[in-house]
Amino acid sequence: MAKTLRIGILAGESSGDILGAGLMQALKSQYPEIAFEGIGGELMTAQGLQSMVPMERLSVMGLIEPLKRLPELLRIRKQVIHYFLKQQPDVFIGIDSPDFNLNIEKRLKQAGITTVHYVSPSVWAWRSKRIHKIAQAVDLMLTLFPFEKPVYEKHNVAVHCVGHPLADLIPLEVDKVSAREALGISASAQVLALLPGSRGGEVGRLAPVFLECASLCLQHWPQLQFVIPCANVARREQIENLVSDSFQNLPVKLIDGRSREVMAAADAILIASGTATLEALLLKKPMLVCYKMSALSYALISRMLKVPYFSLPNLLAGKKLVEERVQGEVNAEDLLQSLKSLLEDENKQEQVNLEYLKIHQSLRKNANASAAEAVLNLISVRG
Repeated sequence: MAKTLRIGILAGESSGDILGAGLMQALKSQYPEIAFEGIGGELMTAQGLQSMVPMERLSVMGLIEPLKRLPELLRIRKQVIHYFLKQQPDVFIGIDSPDFNLNIEKRLKQAGITTVHYVSPSVWAWRSKRIHKIAQAVDLMLTLFPFEKPVYEKHNVAVHCVGHPLADLIPLEVDKVSAREALGISASAQVLALLPGSRGGEVGRLAPVFLECASLCLQHWPQLQFVIPCANVARREQIENLVSDSFQNLPVKLIDGRSREVMAAADAILIASGTATLEALLLKKPMLVCYKMSALSYALISRMLKVPYFSLPNLLAGKKLVEERVQGEVNAEDLLQSLKSLLEDENKQEQVNLEYLKIHQSLRKNANASAAEAVLNLISVRG
């Protein structure tokens, strides 16, 4: 009888919860006797994880925002380190959240515990010196995107590109009609999806501008419909309050979750920068990508950036595929001008869709199974 593997695993936000759940499921299919401990969300909990604290407590963004929560974050990190130093898991897997996870991984690796980091930090874009800390903290880096692998090979960090699970999950051709039927949206309607993010601060900065832009859009397309997928109960309440206070006459439909269906049903998407833009790419959707953070955070980050783009579609293409708007450029009037070409220039979008398809195919690597196999090979056990 195979021994029970004890795996520490930690995800700090919703995208990490998705990756973690897929990895956990694949690990169980390859090695059935596994116990998981750490921090994760609802999806990881469904795969057998008992989260030490609610994952939401780790979901912060930017440089300045985490400082406000620093005492709590440090307390949780200390708790996690103490627990795993005492329990000695067979492997610890940190999923994304590098500023939180890498410190944990470094301490555990120093104590002789095998460590894996899943999702490369953006060392190719900014804070490139982190590669030295990563080398000290992880035994294996699992990357999602092919262009990340050479960065680690150059610094002699063990690395394996697994592709992206979303590329495996989302079909190469998307059924818009079925998505609309599922959401109760007319097949003939013109639909703009608004995705202002999943974090409270992100939604607070972007949702008012997105809704103001939607109001302007109605002057150009009176029949245009708007749909917003709400990441959770708190985000729905936040957006509902905003709509009732300032946009009562806007024909906007709020939907709990189901962001992928919403994007599949849309003709175009106004979207916050992040993992959702990859989904929009895989769904072959016209998109306008926005990024807005506190002025101080942006002032610090912008000085360190080493790439000309911030959105995943453009980074993956190595060129400008989609329009990007950042900070002061995220205003209703400018967004409207960009949306005009998305909603009206079909020839341009057909060319972009071909690029989307190439990227989609390049990311299809059976990611969950590939990541699980790499972890099990690292600790030299097989089912």
